[in-house]
Order: sequence, then structure tokens, then C-alpha cells
Amino acid sequence: MLALVGSGEYLEPIEELDRTLMGRLKGEARVVCLPTAAGTEGEERIAYWSRLGVEHFTRLGAQVEAMPVIDRASANDEAIAQTIAQANFVYLSGGKPDYLYGVLKGSRSWEAIESVLAAGGILAGCSAGAMIMGEKFFGFPGWKQGFNFLPQMTIIPHYDEIPEGMLATIRPIMGRGLTLLGIEGYTALVKNGGSCEVLGSGGVTIWNKNGKTRYTQGPLPLTFS
Repeated sequence: MLALVGSGEYLEPIEELDRTLMGRLKGEARVVCLPTAAGTEGEERIAYWSRLGVEHFTRLGAQVEAMPVIDRASANDEAIAQTIAQANFVYLSGGKPDYLYGVLKGSRSWEAIESVLAAGGILAGCSAGAMIMGEKFFGFPGWKQGFNFLPQMTIIPHYDEIPEGMLATIRPIMGRGLTLLGIEGYTALVKNGGSCEVLGSGGVTIWNKNGKTRYTQGPLPLTFS
């Protein structure tokens, strides 16, 4: 199960969404929070995201710890990877998507995350953590290849925060044959097997060459083989 969150990780308005996700796990929630996307922002910010994640999931009654996956060396640390593999819920908080993808791709930590998914666990990514899950994402500079959990799609988090005038600049994305998935704050696009749904207080906008439609809580007309 993949949960792509627009914004608001670890904050009070998103607690109900995370409770819902935890309720879909087999057994008690064992959460690992990874502040990887903030790895270039200094020790204070890394500690902030780690602490926020632990406090959030502790309030929700989960077993939780934050692991310092902040660069390639830590991403390939065997002890860290083993801890991740023992979780059933991995959470990637926000920051820089290109840095996050570069640190995780091909690492032992990513192999551990894949093992969590293969065992029926959840991978949640907020903001940058959501962006890297599509086929492509816009990094600095230019377009980057993502992990492609959602083929032919690009993820735009913070969608409800983008000014209306700026949305017009998104149209060229459609010329690349990509479907845009705009995810609002405190909202998740949840992919479970071949189907998708919206969870949370906001909406998800599907925007492609045929136009754009906003969906709120409930099933999304997206299917994957």
C-alpha cells in the first residue's frame, strides 16, 4: 500500500488519516520515520522532522522510531536497513525530492522499504516523499525519473497552495504524455494493489489531456495492472 500525502505530515489535522492507514495493517503498527529529504538542511531540521514524526505516531499508539537516513552512507548502513525491514509502516517526510531520490535509489534502505511493501506494509510519502513515487518529477534542474509506482504520472503536492495563475504554467506537463495528480494538504492518494482512493480532508485533482477533475474522499478512477 502506497500513501502519497500532499502536505501536513505529523500535524494534528492529519491524525485521522494516519489512524485509518494504521488500521489497515496486519497487527500493531511498527513505524519508521525517515527525514531523508531534509538531509541537506542541517542537524537541527533533521532532528525536528525526526522528533515530530516520533511524537505524532506515539500519540496514535504506534511503536515508532526515526532512523537517520540522511546520505548515501547512512542509506547503505546495514543496521539501519535491518531496522527499516522490521517495520510495517515507513514514512518519508518532506524536503528536496531530487536529493531524496538520489539517496534512496539502489540503497540497502530502499531494498528494506521494498521488503516492507512486499510483506503487505505501507510506504507513505509527504510532499517530496510523494513526488518521487510517480514516473517523473520536476527537480532542479529539469525532469527526473521517479520510482514509477504510478506509470505515466507526475505528483504535485501542496496543490491547494498553488496560486490559480501559476496553475497555467503546469499545462506544458501534459505535452509530455503525463497525467498530473495534484494532492492537497492533509490528503492522501492511496494506492492499494491496482486501485486508488482519496483519504483525508481535501481532494486530489487528476489533470490530463482530457481536462481536470477533482475528487474527494472515496475511490479514484485510476487502475493499475
